Amino acid sequence: MFFRRTETAPCTVEVSHVFESLHAHVRFDNGAVVHPGDEVLVHGKPVLAAYGEVITEARTATITRAGWFKRQWTRMTGNLEFMELCEFAFSEEVTL
Repeated sequence: MFFRRTETAPCTVEVSHVFESLHAHVRFDNGAVVHPGDEVLVHGKPVLAAYGEVITEARTATITRAGWFKRQWTRMTGNLEFMELCEFAFSEEVTL
């Protein structure tokens, strides 16, 4: 109930830094699924894509599974934290 399990999974990391798209994605090659509250650590050096590049690398990731309590807490509070991402402001002031 309160303990955390870890598992290792092969993954593919894709980092894109082009005009059409700026993103970083991790796909688990063994079909592992990440649930609310789980943590993922991708091993290796950071992937740095220069402008105009899309880099795809094979890596290994460690998935730390959340316990029952953390999973439920994340489900209950997740929508509230999402609203923080939606906050934005416009200012006429120019910053240099």
